[in-house]
This record gives sequence, structure tokens and C-alpha cells, in this order.
Amino acid sequence: MPELSYLSSARYGKDAVRVFRVVRDGSTHTVVEYNVKVLLEGDIEISYTEADNSVVVATDSMKNITYYLAKVSPHILVPERFALHLGLHIVSKYAHIHKAFVDIEQLRWSRIFVGKDGKPHPYSFMRDGDEKRIVKAEIDGSAGKHKILGRISGGINDLLVLKSSGSSFTSFIRDEYTLLKEVDDRIFSTSVDLSYTFAPISIPPPKDEKKLDFVAPALDQAEPGSVWDPSVLERARTATLEIFATDESASVQATLYKMGQRIIEENAGVQTVSYELPNKHYIPVDMSYIGLDNLTPAKAEVFQPVAAPSGLITATVSRK
Repeated sequence: MPELSYLSSARYGKDAVRVFRVVRDGSTHTVVEYNVKVLLEGDIEISYTEADNSVVVATDSMKNITYYLAKVSPHILVPERFALHLGLHIVSKYAHIHKAFVDIEQLRWSRIFVGKDGKPHPYSFMRDGDEKRIVKAEIDGSAGKHKILGRISGGINDLLVLKSSGSSFTSFIRDEYTLLKEVDDRIFSTSVDLSYTFAPISIPPPKDEKKLDFVAPALDQAEPGSVWDPSVLERARTATLEIFATDESASVQATLYKMGQRIIEENAGVQTVSYELPNKHYIPVDMSYIGLDNLTPAKAEVFQPVAAPSGLITATVSRK
């Protein structure tokens, strides 16, 4: 009797590898904290279909490789470069592994400022909110170990923003289901999830015996706006915050589009920009029962934060 099923895809790896690295430059330290996920694809079918583990790189080994690269890689402070380095090492080291997928979530640590002059302390830091820097890298050696491609996306998750004016929502469809009132001035708050993608790049394979070489342009020589440019993230973050703050928003959709446009304009290597913007609703509290007007927009000053349900606005802006 013929089999009715087959293994159509397979990918496995290690998730939630927590890495904290201190880089010391004399008495001045720099720190990064990453949550790393590594997934592999390749000639691994028999581990599923025949219970043959001879093709399995243990997930514990992936964890150990991550820590080893975190120690020796000169690219540890730039998550895009570290993700490419880590994936390239694995794909180059194991002949039967054709693709590596490396996701990095970077937690936000900022220097503490001290003294009357507010100088940054050389080795003291504070957790600067819940915002996270996000990097996703695909290292593809399926066309051969001498023709490796890298695909990178970067961005931000959980950047919580709010403005108490400068936002309206009017002229939307009204029918028998519509209860929402039009408003020309409202609180606008959202938790920004932003991602942007670069065009694929060719990555020179490592030439050393241990497969640890990783060739990348110097940070100060990277083409502006390219995948190698470490300032893309800061420009994208600044564009997001400035457009959010200054746009007289007719809708979340309209503001989102302006954000994406600016990131495309300022970063020549960015091909697409995607946002997910959930509405964080703040509802005026009805105080009419005690004779106070708190529902008229001009007089509404006390609000009830509402967690759910919430609107969710998403879109992708792409380079022509």
C-alpha cells in the first residue's frame, strides 16, 4: 500500500538563547543583551522519517556556537552583522546544512548620566523601556558553499508612543452598524512594530579552517542606508517618532504611510517597510452624573485606558 504522506518541509533549532556581552575599551564598557533563535534547513529528512540522528546538529551545540561567536566575533555589537556571522559559520561548517535562520531580539540598555554635567557613566546602565530591536537573517547556501546569500530585515517591536492631540478620525463609513462618533481631536497611542527589509547580498565564504572568517565593510565605510550601515535603525526610529509627533493625523493609516515613505527616502538600501500599529484606546469617562462635562473633546481630561478590543492597522510601503 503506497504511503499517503511525505515530509514536505523541515526546520529545527534552538530558541531563546539569552546572551549578554560586555565589550571593554579600557574603563569604558559597552553592553548588549540578545535573545537569539537559530533554525536550520538542509539534508535532515532522515532524522524525521527514519529516526536517524546522524544528520542532526544538536540544538545544544547551536546554543554553544552562539555563545562562542558572541565571545570571538568582532561584530557582536551590531546585531545584523552578528546574525550574518553566526549563520554563515553554521552553514559553512556543516556541509549538509543549506540554510540558517537567525533571529535576534536586542533589549534596550542605555547609559546612566551622572553628576552636575550629566556625563554618561562609563560602565553603568539602565533598562530603557520595553522597546526591542529586532533582526531577522536568512543565510542561504543552497546554491553552493561558494555562493552564499544573506537576506536581512531589521526593525523595532514594542515602542509605545502617545500624543494627547493632533489626531482626528472623521468621514468614515456610517451605516446601521456604526456607533463610533466622529472626532476632530483625540488621543493617539500605539505600540509600534516596525520592520524593514534589504535587498539580498552576497556573502564571501570563510576561508579559514574553522570557518570563522566574516568579511564586512568597516562601520565608518559602510554605504549609507545599506544593510551594512549601523545607523539605519536609528534613522528609522527617528523618522517614526518625528512623523508620529508632528503629523496632523487624519487616521492611523495616513500617518503610517508617511512614516514608511520617509524611511524609504532616507535609506537607499531599504526595499520595504512594514508597520503594525494597534490602537491603544483611551475613552473619556462620563461624569455627567455629577454635573461635569468630560465627554466634549475640548473638555475631556480624564480617560480610561482600554486594553481590548483594539483596532489594528498594518501596511507595507515598498520602493518602486
